[in-house]
Amino acid sequence: MLIMRPARMGDLPEVQRLAADSPVGVTSLPDDRERLAEKIRASEASFAAEVSFNGEESYFFVLEDTASGKLVGCSGIVATAGFSEPFYSFRNETFVHASRELKIHNKIHVLSMCHDLTGNSLLVSLYLQPELESTPWAELNSRGRLLFVASHPERFAESMVVEVVGYSDDRGDAPFWDAIGRNFLAIGYAEAERLCGLKGRTMLAELMPSYPIYVPLLPDSAQEAMGQVHPRSQVSFDILMREGFESEHYVDIFDGGPTVHARTASLRSIAQSRLVPVRLGASAQSGRAYLVANNQLQDFRALIVELDWESGQPLTLTPAVAEALGVGEGGSVRVVAL
Repeated sequence: MLIMRPARMGDLPEVQRLAADSPVGVTSLPDDRERLAEKIRASEASFAAEVSFNGEESYFFVLEDTASGKLVGCSGIVATAGFSEPFYSFRNETFVHASRELKIHNKIHVLSMCHDLTGNSLLVSLYLQPELESTPWAELNSRGRLLFVASHPERFAESMVVEVVGYSDDRGDAPFWDAIGRNFLAIGYAEAERLCGLKGRTMLAELMPSYPIYVPLLPDSAQEAMGQVHPRSQVSFDILMREGFESEHYVDIFDGGPTVHARTASLRSIAQSRLVPVRLGASAQSGRAYLVANNQLQDFRALIVELDWESGQPLTLTPAVAEALGVGEGGSVRVVAL
């Protein structure tokens, strides 16, 4: 059984193993023991805190194979992007250059540095072992945390943002970075992302150009990379699109990957999930797959269950599944179709 739960300090060796295999560009999951330990400590403090509005909290989840005790994935949420410093993005804009006398009217695509998305909640640190990426467990790893948001809305902002890892090749080179960032920092993309993971993105972002960048002046390779997704992030990007995120307005300032955003309450896993009372009993022989989560905080749990369930009716769970979720007869769980 694979189950999502909050990370704890004992998970550190396994979390570092996952971080070591994550793609270049997942700066919120650095392969650095000290930073990962800091991340888990901050998460434990956030789960333990009494919160009435989104602040500096961060929540880090792991996906555990209960049979082996191994971790196969992880994901996180930052309650407030840019809480202590601006959260930078490139905004897609159109400038108009016109001359009445010459009868010329041109619309030019430009990128403008902005921090429009500062203050939104941010989904981060998504990683799943490659052999599981095209399975239902990818849905649990990504969407399970949204069920946590649905159960604790006061902890998060009204809008949600995700920086999707952009295109880079097998050598760790990114055409978008080479066309822009390398000119201002004189380092390669992989090194830039490594520094971001260790020291934060703001330090490097402040060295990037503050004036608009005219996209037609960029090399073709950089233009083609804009809005493109790293192959290992395609499945998670598709999940985000099905959730209702929009991808047209912003791109990442380093690799040009899409920065997607949406109203939190409108996301599918939040808007369509339902609180349902639990009844213990035998499992159905067939049914539809659902994401099921308890409504707890530090003891949050989420998993996938096949259920023969009709809306408005109690949810029948086997004792084993109920125990894994930490609920009993008469308790309640949050449910949404896979």
